[in-house]
Amino acid sequence: MADTQQPPAARRDALRGSPRVVAVVVTYNRRPLLLESLAAVHAQSRAPDAVIVVDNASTDETAAAVRSHYPAVTLAELARNTGGAGGFASGLALALADGADLVWLMDDDTVPQRHALRALLEARGHHPGRPPAVLASRVIWTDGRPHPMNTPRVKPFASKAERAAAAATGCVPIRSASFVSILVDAGVSRERGLPQADYFLWNDDFEYTTRLLRGQSGLLCPASVVVHKTAAFGDTDTDPGPRFFYEVRNKIWTLRTRSLAPAERVLYGGSTLRRWARTFAKSRDRRALGSALVRAIAAGVRTSPRPTEEVLASAGLTVPVVTGDASLTGPRSAPGTS
Repeated sequence: MADTQQPPAARRDALRGSPRVVAVVVTYNRRPLLLESLAAVHAQSRAPDAVIVVDNASTDETAAAVRSHYPAVTLAELARNTGGAGGFASGLALALADGADLVWLMDDDTVPQRHALRALLEARGHHPGRPPAVLASRVIWTDGRPHPMNTPRVKPFASKAERAAAAATGCVPIRSASFVSILVDAGVSRERGLPQADYFLWNDDFEYTTRLLRGQSGLLCPASVVVHKTAAFGDTDTDPGPRFFYEVRNKIWTLRTRSLAPAERVLYGGSTLRRWARTFAKSRDRRALGSALVRAIAAGVRTSPRPTEEVLASAGLTVPVVTGDASLTGPRSAPGTS
């Protein structure tokens, strides 16, 4: 007789076997860090069933190192650097084509601790009701401090039932997370599409996870721990220089989609303006930031991201692309309307 006391996700996996987990690591010119990350991925107490490395046209012999040290890894060598956004869109497309049930996404400077994946899977299995669409790890820096760059946003309007369900698994309900270490439900990804590859960098993870989590549950799982080996300890308001263009343009693009509810657009729009003010206050070159801000506002209002399949095709990726729900990914008729 089936164990009807098991959580629904655990019962489903028991009937069909353990879910197929595909890990995706995106890299660009960080060969030593990538090899350290891959070593930690392969040393997991519950290892992923397959590993995909997306090489964003590195010039430091990354591809040769992966082939030499990890011949079983699927290596996708893009013809040009598509940024983190294009890299994760490529990796997800490959994982979905490979029949993944769950996709574990991370950067090349992410080093998961030994039980990181197992903890995510256990939280998913014990979550009452529908399985979470996204589960995020706790991200720390090299000295053990929580990394401020990768703190998931706690869900601001979570219901009492959502908070209780999350607490039952030792987790916290979230509304968004970074690509440093998240476990994505492949079924929801197939339904809602891939990350917006044209973002290149910044806010691609915010847009994508809020899109996946619209009407779905997401969890921050403190028992799953990864180390994010950034060069310095800092938040996203650290002086970005000319790259501030991507932060502004992409956030405007995101606020124009339906990934966020109207109240959320007001909430996150306000928090974004405060963060931009802090960025300017800390900057040593406010003229460069101001120039990037003006260009980015114009681009964010007047343009829309190119279709992800077009961006990936230009980088040489030929696997089928999941387009998802255009009502969530496409811009609204005009900024500020719902």
